[in-house]
Amino acid sequence: MGLAAVASVALVLAYTFTPWPRALRVRFDYDRDSAAAAERLAPLVPPGVTAILDEPYDPDDAGVGLDVFHPADTAEARTTVVWVHGGGWLSGSKDLVANYLKILASKGFTVVGVGYSLAPGATYPTPVRQVNTALGYLVRNAARLQIDPSRIVLAGDSAGPQIALQVATMILQPSYARLMDMQPTLTREQLAGLVFFCGLYWIDPADVGNSYFQTELWSYSGTRDFLTDKRFATAWVMDRLDGGFPPAFVSVGSEDGLRPQSIAFADKLERSGVRVERVIFPDDLKPPLYHEFQFDLRRPEAQLALDKAVEFLGSLRK
Repeated sequence: MGLAAVASVALVLAYTFTPWPRALRVRFDYDRDSAAAAERLAPLVPPGVTAILDEPYDPDDAGVGLDVFHPADTAEARTTVVWVHGGGWLSGSKDLVANYLKILASKGFTVVGVGYSLAPGATYPTPVRQVNTALGYLVRNAARLQIDPSRIVLAGDSAGPQIALQVATMILQPSYARLMDMQPTLTREQLAGLVFFCGLYWIDPADVGNSYFQTELWSYSGTRDFLTDKRFATAWVMDRLDGGFPPAFVSVGSEDGLRPQSIAFADKLERSGVRVERVIFPDDLKPPLYHEFQFDLRRPEAQLALDKAVEFLGSLRK
């Protein structure tokens, strides 16, 4: 067998037995697009936002940190938005969403970008545990970081809401915290709201044929049998939504493949008696809005979604 043939066989085997080759390709593509979005936002970041960068929140894990942004003009505790970035669990970073978080902070909030370990290097439920740990750190350091620990909002984009919703469910439902074998670091009284953009809330088997989505799920779950794996099944909490959840803001673009999930999530909360603010664009919108539309503030729809999110945040627990 020639060298080229050996290399070809090795590549086939690699793609068969590990998600790493595909995961690295997906990460490259996603991070390239996210970096371009961050660059477009840079000129829109206003002055007067204080940035506290790379705070190590877990003494047992030096590889993760968080960023804190707040207005520089006063030293007061503010409603605090804790943002969990997207990227299919295998890409993205707090740095790539930092410009958007600075813009949000300039509206009068403390905004935190949480870094977490990426798949396939770290598998489920590592990010859930890390975000929970980060919340405890924020509460303990609330005064220094200008955080109001009685008004914490969990937020995120894409895969971020999936992680954040698990953390919220642990906070609100002791039985789920026991199932996850984690001790919540926030109380239900401290969780003031949810702000989710373009979120993923369950696995739709119809989407599993998509090679990118398949790679994400294999990478994050740690198994090719992610559809039937009992441990990974605990990641999905739609059946646990009830009237005990705090008010929620939900937004998604007109041509986002996850649009039906955002609508179903909002519907389920509303049926349970939870106040929900929706910014969900009609599917016939032209030009269309795709996944992660909110980061392109050149579009008036993205600016509208930001304005409505700010209005929602300002309404919490006045």
